[in-house]
Order: sequence, then structure tokens, then C-alpha cells
Amino acid sequence: MTEIELFQKLLRFKSLTPLDDGAFDFIEEYLGQEWTCINIDKEDTKNRFYYKKFNDKKQHLCFAGHIDVVPVGEGWSVDPFAADIIAGIITARGAQDMKSGDAAFLYACKHAKDFDGTLSILMTSDEEGEGTYGTIKALEYLKEIDFIPNFAVVAEPTCEEVFGDAIKVGRRGSINGYLHIQGKQGHAAYPEKTINPIHQISKVLEKIAGHNFDNGDEYFAPSQLIITDIRAGMQVTNVTPNTLDLMFNVRNSTNTVQEDIRNFINEKFKYTDFTLKLTQGSYPFVTNKESKVVKKMEESILRILNISTKQSTAGGTSDARYFGAFGIEAIEFGVINDTIHSINERTSVIEVQKLTKVYEDLIKNF
Repeated sequence: MTEIELFQKLLRFKSLTPLDDGAFDFIEEYLGQEWTCINIDKEDTKNRFYYKKFNDKKQHLCFAGHIDVVPVGEGWSVDPFAADIIAGIITARGAQDMKSGDAAFLYACKHAKDFDGTLSILMTSDEEGEGTYGTIKALEYLKEIDFIPNFAVVAEPTCEEVFGDAIKVGRRGSINGYLHIQGKQGHAAYPEKTINPIHQISKVLEKIAGHNFDNGDEYFAPSQLIITDIRAGMQVTNVTPNTLDLMFNVRNSTNTVQEDIRNFINEKFKYTDFTLKLTQGSYPFVTNKESKVVKKMEESILRILNISTKQSTAGGTSDARYFGAFGIEAIEFGVINDTIHSINERTSVIEVQKLTKVYEDLIKNF
């Protein structure tokens, strides 16, 4: 089975989060008896950890990915689970995010002749959902049994315009804010008898919208407060609102933490009756640019693709953040990211073939 045949096989599993649709049974069979499989299922999420010890060296390189995909949606020009090749392109749900990466590392790992230590593969069926019982639970288990990898490559699509032009060496975190302001409802004709929360917020809105909590650094842009929703009132013109709710998001770097945001909001709204709730779904991480996994990936990309890649931390979140939280030196590298989650998601055959060769080179020269 070629890497492209493997890719097509994975695409034909209707693995909508948190289902795998039998994909993991196939993967276990594909890797064969030389690879040990650990089942780390939690709740409705399937997690699989496959590994092969080539020798007793402590070096441990893990390839990571997810088998689940987002819902298909309407308006596709082809069957989104047929995975047919048309003019060198495969259009299917999960083609970029991220069964291309899955196929590439599965093929590269299965055919690895040698490695100075342990090779492993960690996969989950819930990355596109909440992720509560996915990769994080698998890593917790691996820590319990003292089998945490030293290095990780997450095969998310990372490239921007040309295949090979970017690797991710970190990700911003994501902090959500829910601000509730209590006013006093009343007739609009008697403003002296009311407390209008819209008027209250109007005095500070320009001071918080787009506020940068830090100046950024060589890895990250500034952590900026983005207002995403404001709601108040009863959609009538003669009643001042009783309450106002404002929502915001901060994609934070390692230079800003929740307490910085809480202190800022407390200061700006100290003259109002308010409550603030902050939640954090992901935390920022960055892998040092001199890390072995960074340097070796850059070398493999240069050898195979003849491209000097750039280091990036742009974009949303991925399961790489969990590796970072466990002190694992993690990077991401995969195909071009321009149609993920969209109608007619697609990638090229040549990209998947080249991605496989990059992973093979990385394993050989690590």
C-alpha cells in the first residue's frame, strides 16, 4: 500500500468527532505486530498510542494527530468521503485537517528501518470537539507509566502558500472573558432614576477594545483584547436596560496570563457593579528555536524540498499545546492550510508524497 492509497483509505472512514468509524482498528492492523498498541479510551473518545523500541536509548520521538473530522456541510462538488484523485488533487473532508499528515507519518513510521531510540504515534478521535478526553488524557497516562516522549511532531497543516514554507514552533493560548454589568432598569424619560449600563460602558469601551497586554516578542504578536459580543436592552426605545453582557477573547502569548487580564478589567470597571468570569481553553507554549526537533525538521525540509522554512506561532490552537504543557519539545508540520473545515477541502497528491519523504528523512537523520 502506497502512502496515497493509505491516505485514501483513511479519508473513507466517516470519522466525525468523536467517532473513528473503525479507523483505529485498521491502523493497528496496518502497523502490524512489530508495533505495540495501548488503548487509552476515555468516555466517548478513542485514543491510541502505538510505539516501537528500536533500542534502549532514552530518545523518544512521537508523531501525533487526530483521526476525527468536522461535519461535511452542503455544497460539495464531489462525495466528501470518496477520496478520488482528480487531476492530482484529492477533495475530501479531512484532506488537509489532518488525514494527510496522519497518512504521511503512519507510512514513514511503519517503513522506518532504524531509529536511535523509540518511535511512537499518538492519535485521538476528539481534537475537533472539546478535546476533554483526547490527547490530554493520553499524555496523562503516559506520564503515569513514565513513557512521556522527549520530542513530538504534530502533523497539522502548517504551510501558508508553498508546501514547506512554515513550521509551527508554538501556539498562542486562548482566554475567554464574560463581563456582566448590573444597572437599574427604568423609563428612558427619567434617566436620573436609572443606572444605564450602556452609558457606563461607553466611557471605557475605547480603552479596552484592541488593548495590547504586552508588546509581543520574537515568537508572538501582542496579546490583544478582542470584543466579540455586547448585549443589553429589550429591543425597545423607551426602557433603559437592567444589565449588559460583554464577551471578549484574548489570544495570549507566554507574556500574558489570566491575572493580567483580570487586573486590567477590575481597574477599568471599578466604578460599576460588575462580575467577571475568565476561562482558558488552551495555554500558550513555545519550543526553543535551537531545539533538536526544530533544527532537524528544518534540515529535512531543506534536503527534501530545497526550502528554508520559517518558524511560526500563528493561527488557532491544536493538540500541540498539550505536549508543550508536559514539557515535550513539540513542533507542527504538515500540508498547505487553505481549505481546512471548508466545502471542498482538498490537498494535492504531490504534497502528501513529499510530506511523507520529509518525515522519513527526519526519522532517518534524527
